[in-house]
Amino acid sequence: MKTIFSSCKKTKDQLIPILQKVQSEFGYLSEEAMVEIAKFINMPESQVYAVATFYAQFRFTPIGRNHVMVCRGTACHVRGAPRILEEIEKQLGIKEGETTSDMEYSLETVACIGACALSPCIMINKKVEAKLTSKKLAELFGKDDKE
Repeated sequence: MKTIFSSCKKTKDQLIPILQKVQSEFGYLSEEAMVEIAKFINMPESQVYAVATFYAQFRFTPIGRNHVMVCRGTACHVRGAPRILEEIEKQLGIKEGETTSDMEYSLETVACIGACALSPCIMINKKVEAKLTSKKLAELFGKDDKE
């Protein structure tokens, strides 16, 4: 945190950039980090939390080594994204917004990946997986689709 703080001013207008830098460094905003940020810029912890929870870009739990993002854009939705999300939840044993206990996978939905011609699609980390089916999902996640 000291490295992050060393490049920032101790002013309230630096809150969002500091939150972004901390999340970029650690992958999420821990309770301890938010307390340190509040102390650094001399702001009540409740205000730091209020700002951080207002913006969808911030997360408060660690993400898994494989960050799975299911596109819920129009093209993906029409071509089966809800079914794809349901199948991934079943295969990984987690719901949207959760991380597996072994920290291998995190699952979330996003407004659009920008690969509409490849729908339905997901991103795993920075790689787009396209034209998904239950069979392709089983191959991706190493699960038997006959469970």
